[in-house]
Amino acid sequence: MDSVTNDMRDGEAAIVAEADAAFDRVKAARAAVGRVIFGQEQVVEQALVTLLSGGHGLLVGVPGLAKTKLVETLATVLGLSERRIQFTPDLMPSDILGSEVLEQAADGSRAFRFLKGPVFAQLVMADEINRASPRTQSALLQAMQERFVTIAGQRYDLPAPFHVLATQNPLEQEGTYPLPEAQLDRFLLQIDVAYPDRDTEKRILIETTGDQEARAEAVFTEGELARLQTLVRRFPVGDSVVEAILDLVRAARPGSGVGKHVKDIAWGPGPRAAQSLMLAVRARALMDGRYAPSIDDVAALAAPVLKHRMAMSFEARARRIGVEDVIADLVSEMA
Repeated sequence: MDSVTNDMRDGEAAIVAEADAAFDRVKAARAAVGRVIFGQEQVVEQALVTLLSGGHGLLVGVPGLAKTKLVETLATVLGLSERRIQFTPDLMPSDILGSEVLEQAADGSRAFRFLKGPVFAQLVMADEINRASPRTQSALLQAMQERFVTIAGQRYDLPAPFHVLATQNPLEQEGTYPLPEAQLDRFLLQIDVAYPDRDTEKRILIETTGDQEARAEAVFTEGELARLQTLVRRFPVGDSVVEAILDLVRAARPGSGVGKHVKDIAWGPGPRAAQSLMLAVRARALMDGRYAPSIDDVAALAAPVLKHRMAMSFEARARRIGVEDVIADLVSEMA
C-alpha cells in the first residue's frame, strides 16, 4: 500500500513540475499573439484552449476582424506548419485532400501517384468555410475526426498534431451555406469574434497603417505543443467538475426537464460535447496557472462548447429565443 501511495505522490509531483514549466511557456505564447492581435483577449484565450485541448475551432464573425491573421499568428507562435484553404463555391474535395495523377516512367510503365492537398499540414486554415458547397465542406469530416484521409481506398495519415481553425461569416450574409451538423460537432469550440472597442480600434489604426508592423515570432519549439496537449489530458478533474459537466450537457438536450427554456430545444449536444468540455476546462486551467479546473471553467466555456451543437425549435425562434439564452439559463442553474 505504501508503494502505491508513493507512486501516486510521485505522479502528482511530476504533473506539478511539468505544469509549472508549462505555465510560463503558455504565458509567453499568449503574450506573443497579443503583440500582433490587439484586444480580443477572450478570442485569443479560446483559440489557445482549442489547440491545447487538441481540437478544432470555428471562428465566427463578419469580415475584417483579423480572424485570418489570428490563425496565421498562432501557427507561427506555436511552431506549426500551416496551410490556408480559401473556400469558394467552386472548390472541390480534391482541392482540399489531394488527388491521384497518372505518371509514365522512362521505361514506358504507368502508375498513379498521390499528390497531397493542403490538408496535409499541422494547422489548416479553412478560410470562409461556409462559402463552399456542403459536398466540399464534408471533405474535412474524416480528417477532423480520424486524423487521416482515404483516397482511392488508400489511407494517408495527417501530420501530428493536426488542427483545423475555420473562419465563418454569419449565415445571413449572401453566398453562404450552413455547415452540416456532423461537421459542426467536430469543432471543439465556436469562437465568436466581435467588433473591437474604441480604444482597441484606435490602436489598430495607429499601429497597422505605418511603415512598420508587428510580426509574429515563434515561441514554441517543434513538438512542444504536442507535449502540452499530453499534459492537459493528465490534469486531474474533481468529481464536482465532472458532475457539473454531465449536468450541463445532459440538461441541454430535449426533454431534460431542466431550465425554463427546455421545451424550446429542438436537438442538443451529444457525448462529444461533454468530452470537449472536459478537455477545454483542463486547458483553461493550464492557461491560468492552476493545477486543476473548477466549476468557473465549466461556466466560462459552456457557451463556446455548446452553442454550435444545439438548435431551437421553430416556435422558440419565432419568439426570438436563442441558443445563448438557453445556455445562460442552464449555467445559472449551476450556481
